[in-house]
Amino acid sequence: MFSKIIKKAFVVNEGVCNVKDILIKDGIIDRIDENIQTAGNCVEINAEGLYLLPGIIDDQVHFREPGLTHKATIATEAHAAVAGGVTSFMEMPNTNPPALTQEILQQKYDIAAATSVANYSFFMGVANNNVDEVLRTNDKKKLVCGVKIFMGSSTGDMLVDNYLTLTKIFSESELLIATHCEDENIINANKVKYQNADNASYHPLIRNAEACFESSFAAIQLASKHNSRLHILHISTAKELQLFSNMLPLIEKRITSEVCVHHLHFTADDYAQYGNLIKCNPAIKAPENKAALWVALLDGRLDIIATDHAPHTWEEKQQPYQKAPSGVPLVQHSLLLMLQYVKQGQITIEKVVEKMCHAPAQCFQISKRGYIREGYHADLVLVDMNDTTRVSKENILYKCGWSPFEGHTFPAYVHATFVNGEIVYQNGKVNDGVRGQRLMFER
Repeated sequence: MFSKIIKKAFVVNEGVCNVKDILIKDGIIDRIDENIQTAGNCVEINAEGLYLLPGIIDDQVHFREPGLTHKATIATEAHAAVAGGVTSFMEMPNTNPPALTQEILQQKYDIAAATSVANYSFFMGVANNNVDEVLRTNDKKKLVCGVKIFMGSSTGDMLVDNYLTLTKIFSESELLIATHCEDENIINANKVKYQNADNASYHPLIRNAEACFESSFAAIQLASKHNSRLHILHISTAKELQLFSNMLPLIEKRITSEVCVHHLHFTADDYAQYGNLIKCNPAIKAPENKAALWVALLDGRLDIIATDHAPHTWEEKQQPYQKAPSGVPLVQHSLLLMLQYVKQGQITIEKVVEKMCHAPAQCFQISKRGYIREGYHADLVLVDMNDTTRVSKENILYKCGWSPFEGHTFPAYVHATFVNGEIVYQNGKVNDGVRGQRLMFER
């Protein structure tokens, strides 16, 4: 592997932005300084005028393999990820079969090792009847990102509603516990109330704020009782924000939270335009929730920005509301969307890096990623803030082939993405000869 030097980039890292050179050797950031001089076999990359960020770490994606590969595969969605500057992903267990045994979990790691151009980790899934199998993951806490509990039903059949199961996992798991929180009893009552719902605008009425709050509150009660390491995914309501604090630095928090880009961007007013295309769980809700999420993101109550990337085929999404599956493909466009908000003055580029790179690395205790530091893996993304990206069928890399952003022009452009020092994406092309690495955790 040739050494590389990235010259004169605006390096955005740990709250500052300075013009620096970055020297990469053997996939590792070797030196960060001004005007680094090199000799011999060193590839020089002129990054003058471009912004260099740590690679995005997405802590919640659904890449659908095994079993749901008509929607997506680890290979196809990893291609889309690196095209969007995402260099590492953590994938959810609701595949077919679901990752409820150590053997199936390992199969997913084997698939990724053979096919993923991005770095990867996979959550161990929890069901009502696999507690002992989940607790075997304690022996792999340096190798597995966490365990995932669906405390509300979503795509797949993995609802965990047995209190004894929940208690045992919260009291004995040594890994981070990630939860999907929606109260099933409230949802089912709302389904009866709105049994004639015939379009996606009913979705936030059925999967409402109360369902989210009650489930998140229950998870936090369990975690507080057992001192569990809890991470609540895709917070979508203003009401839930009272459950989270900014009184401690992230590294000291035992209970953390994630917000997804679609809840920061869309509101219930958008169902009229997008319909089932933005049907997701938890639902995109009324505008006051979006406004509150932005405040909490910026003041530190919400810790991480992710996608919950969840592709379905176009044909599946065209079904009537009650049959159409929930989920939105987002991993290729999450960074571009947040950079759009940078250009609009709603958030700084330093804060985007904090929430999409540094915070996931801290929250999950990922080893030597998420920062631009000497000795760290060279997972990097070069972005041009003076160029644009128009989303079209021709450049959407999701296997499902569609995006709610199709036809939209983002005011930024992903120039190049590096995974472990290798250029994996540049000039609109993915280098499929690159393979990512399994994420490791300092626990």
